[in-house]
Amino acid sequence: MSRRTIVVVEDDATIAGAVAARLRAEGFGVEVAGSGPDGVALCARVAPDLVLLDWMLPGFDGVEACRRIQADRPVPVIFLTARDAEADVLVGLGIGADDYVVKPFSPRELVARIHVVLRRTARTPEQPRAARVAIGHDVLDLDGRRLLRDGAEVPLTPTELDLLATLAARPGRAYSRDELLAEVWAWRGGGATRTVDSHVAALRRKLGAGVVRTVSGHGYALGDGA
Repeated sequence: MSRRTIVVVEDDATIAGAVAARLRAEGFGVEVAGSGPDGVALCARVAPDLVLLDWMLPGFDGVEACRRIQADRPVPVIFLTARDAEADVLVGLGIGADDYVVKPFSPRELVARIHVVLRRTARTPEQPRAARVAIGHDVLDLDGRRLLRDGAEVPLTPTELDLLATLAARPGRAYSRDELLAEVWAWRGGGATRTVDSHVAALRRKLGAGVVRTVSGHGYALGDGA
């Protein structure tokens, strides 16, 4: 299998150099850019398998860089950010990011998150028997990997689609956060449950509060309003 390429867009040279060195030691090809415009141009040139994107960048910020990168070519994005407020996380997830890592972070955790995202985006998820699942007035087209509302596609990220498909496969079942981490993210280490909460919040914002129901003390299920 050819070596996978990761683009690191980070204006702090010390952080960028440390991350690049660790990723090269893990066998990845790495390219580095230090600003929003340079990061977008670099992604267009090398077509990476994944982008690590700092939130605060010169030129324009990571949010705008993510929009432009995703508009040119869908690619997994992980934000590197000192901002962990829920509103900021939802902005990142809403424009197509797959995950986020809050600074300061463990290099080991960052590498694990990268492997999880690459594994999830590369695999073909196990699908329910039905090719289409009704969710309220919407239709989840599993073969086409899209959600339709009145015939028009609702823009969801790949992770949001996987999360919704997992819940819709067994609408009467309540999943714990750790189960969802394992099913959707293939993450079995625990300790990353805020990732689940943030993606659920993003789904609710896009589809309505009733699409996912909170099961107190346990996790989530397909909502009664779905």
